[in-house]
Amino acid sequence: MRKPQKENRYTLSRTDVDLIIEHAQQLITAKGYTQRPAKGPEMEELGIIQDGAVAIANGRIVAVSKSEEILSKYAANERLDASGKITTPGLIDAHTHFVFAGSRESELEQKIKGASYMEILQKGGGILRTVRDTRAASKETLLQTSRERAKSLLIHGTTTIEAKSGYGLTLHDEIKSLEVINSLNDEGPLTLIPTFLGAHAIPPEFDGRVDEYVDLIIVDWLPQISQRHLAQFCDVFCEKNVFEIDESRRILLAGKRLGLMPRIHADELYPLGGAELAAEVGAVSADHLLYASDLGVERMREAGVIATLLPAAPLTLMLDRYADARKFITHGVPVALGSDLSPSCWIENEQLVTALACYKLKMTPAEAIMAATINAAHSIRNAHEIGSLEVGKKADLTIFNAKDYRFLGYRLGVNMVETVIKNGRVVVNDGHLT
Repeated sequence: MRKPQKENRYTLSRTDVDLIIEHAQQLITAKGYTQRPAKGPEMEELGIIQDGAVAIANGRIVAVSKSEEILSKYAANERLDASGKITTPGLIDAHTHFVFAGSRESELEQKIKGASYMEILQKGGGILRTVRDTRAASKETLLQTSRERAKSLLIHGTTTIEAKSGYGLTLHDEIKSLEVINSLNDEGPLTLIPTFLGAHAIPPEFDGRVDEYVDLIIVDWLPQISQRHLAQFCDVFCEKNVFEIDESRRILLAGKRLGLMPRIHADELYPLGGAELAAEVGAVSADHLLYASDLGVERMREAGVIATLLPAAPLTLMLDRYADARKFITHGVPVALGSDLSPSCWIENEQLVTALACYKLKMTPAEAIMAATINAAHSIRNAHEIGSLEVGKKADLTIFNAKDYRFLGYRLGVNMVETVIKNGRVVVNDGHLT
């Protein structure tokens, strides 16, 4: 991309703005779905403007149109030439387990040799190994490692994420993780939306006493999390032999009563009825959904629950099954995308997630982009601020070194991001943090 241009504004009688992005070969606006998510055929309505431009002032979008019109009405100190490139809303990752310590690379060999996710967990690995590492890590250590992770996400074009706790599984360590999320959100530039996931696994000290652990979360932890305004959502890993339907229902409804909006890990490894439960409790999002039943899909549609699909998760678990995105789309359930970033699925590139949605979920590139922008914004209840390029919204944009939006589902293994604008400020230029 050319260096920002300086303009002699004294020769022009135009409205002054801070930044203009001009001459985008394809300006993908995803406009028209701020009030509700796109669904069905709407998920292919990218709202493309050829030779498009965006005018930005005070961190907000003030105009979106053809370059000729924008340049005739606005003057800016800084202008970015996006000729031959696509410009999208900043990518949004609607499902991450962002704060963790340690790594689990040894489990890759176990998976290759046939060990299942639940078998690794039952032997003290998986989530429980990361729990040990995260409990042992100081808040400062978690801050530093998470800060570096945030930089990587930005470089790859992601400007907002949903970020879960869930590797502490004590009140002290869950609060520690949520405080890290909130501290990083205050630091910026990446926006993190915090989710409490105390019901991520049954901690070893509560082995065989699941009801006691659920009672502890409901009676003690949730009120403190709510009172301290540490999270916006309450999530639960609803799965056979972990937190089953009744236990998940109790936790989600308790959180909802305290103002924590419900989300749910549903029907990932077994057809337990998590999709139906998501509809019953009024969850904002049900995630994974590899084994969602037809009834569950219909109930989600009726209740307006978003299906947040995570194509990298079954890939890294070496499963042969993926969520049936086409069924959700055909039945009118809005689909969002997330990475499932975690020690089990260590992926920091939402571009790869959109490509996997095409190759593994059989979504079109347009559907995948909508799922990673405006629908992902709805999944985290932030579509009034982000997810599309519309007047009044935060100026979060990503410019890709690609000539056509289909490259986001087509070109694999490279970072196509050239520039990232967050809240109206260039934070990544020529692929590097500014």
